Amino acid sequence: MDNELIVKKNWWSRNWKWSLPTLLFLLLFGFFLSSTIDGNITDIAQAYSDDSLYEKAIEKAKTNERVLEVLGAIEPIDKLAIFEGNAIYSNNNNSVALSIRIKGSKGKGKMDISAEKNGTVWEYKTINIRIKEPKEEIQILKDTIEVK
Repeated sequence: MDNELIVKKNWWSRNWKWSLPTLLFLLLFGFFLSSTIDGNITDIAQAYSDDSLYEKAIEKAKTNERVLEVLGAIEPIDKLAIFEGNAIYSNNNNSVALSIRIKGSKGKGKMDISAEKNGTVWEYKTINIRIKEPKEEIQILKDTIEVK
């Protein structure tokens, strides 16, 4: 019997060709993700905590005849809808553009809200509801109205 010494290469020597590009990709992707999403996560968290912003807009939508005709009775917004939506705050968090999903007894859609804060009161610039089936956009509010 021969005693042969088998020398194995270490892990890095065997796997560097695929692991180095993967590591670089993950680092770049992580940097890109953190720089682009960081602000949006903060805005969504702020919208999540500001119930009055979207609840008052929902109350306005519930008075629109076309919304009731197409979507039916609108259900209260669940907190998951805020996280699935999009919120962009600006002007020292005194302006917001918010898009959240809404659901009614007959259908569903997206509500787009544009508002500015005056003290503790949100003044809505626009409130629109977008519906896919049938494709339609319903304008709830076009002008500035103060909602307390």
